[in-house]
Amino acid sequence: MATTKRAKELARAKYERQQERRNAGSEARKKRQRVIALVVGGVIVVAGLAWAGVSMRGTDTVASPAEEALTEPSTLVAACGPAGTPRPDTISWPTAPPVTDSAPTTLTLSTNCGDIVIALAAEAAPQTVASEAFLAAEGFYDATTCHRLTTSGIFVLQCGDPKGDGTGGPGYSVPDENLPAEGEANYPAGTVAMANAGPGTSGSQFFLVYEDTTLPSGYTIWGTITSGLDLIQEIAAAGVEAGATDGRPAQPVFIESATVS
Repeated sequence: MATTKRAKELARAKYERQQERRNAGSEARKKRQRVIALVVGGVIVVAGLAWAGVSMRGTDTVASPAEEALTEPSTLVAACGPAGTPRPDTISWPTAPPVTDSAPTTLTLSTNCGDIVIALAAEAAPQTVASEAFLAAEGFYDATTCHRLTTSGIFVLQCGDPKGDGTGGPGYSVPDENLPAEGEANYPAGTVAMANAGPGTSGSQFFLVYEDTTLPSGYTIWGTITSGLDLIQEIAAAGVEAGATDGRPAQPVFIESATVS
């Protein structure tokens, strides 16, 4: 009887040790799962911050100009007519144009929603203005779309890319000029500035600020909107496609022609 009792006690002790190991393993697995969840959550937050900090050049995944022409959305802003067909991305130059003695004072973007008139800051940003005037005179901006609208934190409409996806340019870059100081609302409503992919990479893409915006001091200011700001604000009020806050504007904006005077 003593032997049988001892065997039962040993078996019971073994069972209890097994249960303790199982419980410990379960707690370890739960702890690992909690750590993994925290890490994944952190990655998601970091990814969001990384997107918020990308350059104003943008790399949005958007429809090609040909696809856009086939699936044109309805007009959302009363002043806007239908968008035209974007031109092929076939114009480029190896070097930037020189600064001329007599710089123009005004650049007008004639769009399907109306005219946007920009007073040029030739004295503050001579090389950028020379480039913008050259591109307008050569028809580079004609039949192109404004491919990006931001409506949260940064309030801009971005244009000037013949590819329509945030990657296009004229084949050359111009140096940074007339950079504002760091600080709140350093790009106030009405500002026109160059988009870029880093220092010294301004090409043809630019953004129109429709509400006071704070940005890093890295984008050349080359003009001020003197007419058409209210129009851009209406386009912004119509929002971004699919209810996003950064992407293609829900109301298509098509630059029919750009002229300087």
